[in-house]
Amino acid sequence: MSRRCPALGRRSAPGPTPPSSHRANPEVEEELRAQNQVLKKGVVDEQANSAALKEQLKMKDQSLRKLQQEMDSLTFRNLQLAKRVELLQDELALSEPRGKKNKKSGESSSQLSQEQKSVFDEDLQKKIEENERLHIQFFEADEQHKHVEAELRSRLATLEMETAQHQAVVDGLTRKYMETIEKLQNDKAKLEVKSQTLEKEAKECRLRTEECQLQLKNLHENLSSRLEESLSIISEKVPFNDTKYSRYNALNVPVHNRRHQLKMRDIAGQALAFVQDLVKGLLNFHTYTEQRIQIFPVDSAIDTISPLNQKFSQYLHENASYVRPLEEGMLHLFESITEDTVTVLETTVKLKTFSEHLTSYICFLRKILPYQLKSLEEECEASLCTSALRARNLELSQDMKKMTAVFEKLQTYIGLLALPSTEPDGLLRTNYSSVLINVGAALHGFHDVMKDISKHYSQKATIEHELPTATQKLITTNDCILSSVVALTNGAGKIASFFSNNVDYFIASLSYGPKAASGFISPLSAECMLQYKKKAAAYMKALRKPLLESVPYEEALANRRVLLSSTESREGLAQQVQQSLEKISKLEQEKEHWMLEAQLAKIKLEKENQRTADKLKSTSSGQAVGVAQEGAAVVTTAGQEDASAKAVPEPVHSTSLIGILTRTSDSEAPDVDSREDLIRNHYMARIVELTSQLQLADSKSVHFYAECRALSRRLALAEKSKEALAEEMKVASQNISRLQDELTTTKRSYEDQLSMMSDHLCSMNETLSKQREEIDTLKMSSKGNSKKNKSR
Repeated sequence: MSRRCPALGRRSAPGPTPPSSHRANPEVEEELRAQNQVLKKGVVDEQANSAALKEQLKMKDQSLRKLQQEMDSLTFRNLQLAKRVELLQDELALSEPRGKKNKKSGESSSQLSQEQKSVFDEDLQKKIEENERLHIQFFEADEQHKHVEAELRSRLATLEMETAQHQAVVDGLTRKYMETIEKLQNDKAKLEVKSQTLEKEAKECRLRTEECQLQLKNLHENLSSRLEESLSIISEKVPFNDTKYSRYNALNVPVHNRRHQLKMRDIAGQALAFVQDLVKGLLNFHTYTEQRIQIFPVDSAIDTISPLNQKFSQYLHENASYVRPLEEGMLHLFESITEDTVTVLETTVKLKTFSEHLTSYICFLRKILPYQLKSLEEECEASLCTSALRARNLELSQDMKKMTAVFEKLQTYIGLLALPSTEPDGLLRTNYSSVLINVGAALHGFHDVMKDISKHYSQKATIEHELPTATQKLITTNDCILSSVVALTNGAGKIASFFSNNVDYFIASLSYGPKAASGFISPLSAECMLQYKKKAAAYMKALRKPLLESVPYEEALANRRVLLSSTESREGLAQQVQQSLEKISKLEQEKEHWMLEAQLAKIKLEKENQRTADKLKSTSSGQAVGVAQEGAAVVTTAGQEDASAKAVPEPVHSTSLIGILTRTSDSEAPDVDSREDLIRNHYMARIVELTSQLQLADSKSVHFYAECRALSRRLALAEKSKEALAEEMKVASQNISRLQDELTTTKRSYEDQLSMMSDHLCSMNETLSKQREEIDTLKMSSKGNSKKNKSR
């Protein structure tokens, strides 16, 4: 031990550090040094304890030697006493014959010898007693010495074993600590290299963050300006914010989630398949139960069955009218879920129909339950019913009660789920998830009840098949009922596991609705929302137009320059158009004027032609005046009549651009011309006014058309610039997000590395503390052993 101490001190001394050791963590080095010092101290203490034990062993050896010397002196003394006793006995033996010879001597000599004999006897008795006592002490000392020697030898062996173990532990700890020190030095060098690389990366990240901050600042300024513009537009254009009020927000069309709808339709299809299997199993169960009543316990072909079973059979015969609507209701619910709808509890109106069908089926179960229980009691009262069969019938009656109760529980929760689509105040939105969880629990309860029914019915069928009166018809019917019950059990298990697997999705899909709202307020709002959704889809479909052919970039630039130049010279063009329109209006007026003049000239020409024709007629009639003078008196009255007839000439019709004009002959009054002039002037003024209004409207329309066209082009350019800016903004946001992700990843990597280092240090501290505790325990055990040795 004393030889290893300097070597241990030399090994625990810190070795040559790497070049980057001056950048290591000083706290770790200090802890390692302190631990090394503690280990050194523990080794020195153990060496001191072993030296003390050796000293104690030496002292015990000395005491053992002393005891051996005392024992040797006692044996020597004992031998001396034994020799003296022998001498005294010899003297006694010699003195006895002498006493016999001198017996006849005087009484004084005999008394003297008697006294000496008694003295010798007493002395001899004392010596014998002392010899016995010394023998006993010697034996006890010898036994004690042997016992102490054995104890000391066993203790020495144990102490040597403990010292060997302690030395092995100390050697292992020193090796372990040296390995840990070397490992920590290597880790220290690696961490220094890693810290240098991380410092470089941190510098680069700082530069990037500065660049990102600048970009973010620019984007923030740009977006703040745009936000102000948009807020001003919203404040001016938006009359009210409907998302603030849940009553109005429920009418907003939510974002269409096609994946959600497809998933809901898929789930509804699976549920429809499970319900179809369940309906099939229920139909078979009720139908085969009806057949069994006709066969057992009394065969209807041989004897009449009881009125109770007749009534029960009549009710069971109506099972299809109650069971089939369940499949129809689920089918309607599946058909109501399409890609164009929004499927939540407020919009699934068909769930109410399914709930009503389930309620009617539960009424059917309640109606047949007493008859079923009485029928089982009637079977128990039969003469061939054994105790085992009676027990199975009682178990089946309990199972039928449980089945009806489970269906009632399931109908209660399904009715609660159907309330939001009809009565919004009937169920709070916070209770949706608990109701769905209870539906899953009810389905699992239904599965458990069907398993019990399947087990008990199989046992009952096995017992009935062993009866001597069991017919083939009864065996077949029991097998059919058992297969239907097994099918119901499998279907109930599938639908229970299906609902449990999807209950989390059902709960999560309840929040699918209008944006920034908890859901729909009422079924009416949900229906209005679906109508708005259809209108919005129709509007978007109407807005969808085929894309125009793309224009080459050079041509688009040229058109843009032309458009910009045309928009700049728009006012000049408008003035030119206005001037040209005024010239056109004047020319149109002149054209109309000359057309009217030509029409008047044509009318005058017709008048002149008519006048000339009338003059020719009058000259031809003047030649016959002399012949008719004789009958002038006779025809005076007739002439007056002719004159009166001439005063009302025949009307003449003339057609012009204005319309049809009716005029009289040449002998019309002079006020007719003035009236025609007035009419002509009126229509001319009206025509001029209408043409001026038309020209003004045309000029305005042309002006507005040009302005709208320019505005549309400017709008297209603004949209293009908006798209370009949006792309730039998107790229900038992507850059920002990328840089933020890089920053978060670097931070996370730093934090992970720091946490790893701290965990490593904590583990090292824990190991060192454990080692210290082991050393302390070893010290305490060694001290306790030393105290025991001292006490011994």
